[in-house]
Amino acid sequence: MSEAPLPEIRSLPSWLLGRAAARGRALVAEALAAEGMRMWHHVVLSAVRDLAPVAQADVGRSVGLDPKDLVGVLNDLQAADLVVREPDPKDRRKNAVSLTPEGERLLRRCEDAARTANEALLAPLSAAERERFMALLIRISGVAARPDGAG
Repeated sequence: MSEAPLPEIRSLPSWLLGRAAARGRALVAEALAAEGMRMWHHVVLSAVRDLAPVAQADVGRSVGLDPKDLVGVLNDLQAADLVVREPDPKDRRKNAVSLTPEGERLLRRCEDAARTANEALLAPLSAAERERFMALLIRISGVAARPDGAG
């Protein structure tokens, strides 16, 4: 049997990280789909929860989503009664977005589902390896760790 193709490419950390990220996204997407959610809907719900009440444009900036795409996601979330858009009390020309009680409940279920999916992703690692892996990912990603130390 011959060697796996592309040995040089497969030895690059960037390629391996991309493969791991794709596997992680697929696991989380599948878990969210079981809750009737898509990835960007989950991300936006989480941002709204953390920032609410928040101007619609600020939601898009916080998650790096194009304004046109954000409008579609917010329309979906509002139609499902997961968020409300009301005039921003600080600037009545803007919309402020907040979670509804159902949005809060669904977000908690989605967070549980995403945690379970990430547990599956990291299952081959011991607890110590997971901790070290997360610390290394934080160092190379340039993303600040959460204040509570949860990554």
